[in-house]
Amino acid sequence: MKTDWRKSSRSGAINDEACVEVAGLIKGVGIRDSRDPEGGRLTVSGDVFGGLLQRIKEGALDLA
Repeated sequence: MKTDWRKSSRSGAINDEACVEVAGLIKGVGIRDSRDPEGGRLTVSGDVFGGLLQRIKEGALDLA
């Protein structure tokens, strides 16, 4: 089964821009570095990923 990795629509079009990609998996959400797609990957539950998104939207994380 092919995994469909996606970047945010807010990501720039420049290929060397730092960005993460996400994919819906059978057992959660996959997260990887777009500049190293064959490198390490992180898999978290849907609840954990949803919590991460909520914290980002609230500005609770220093992402600068």
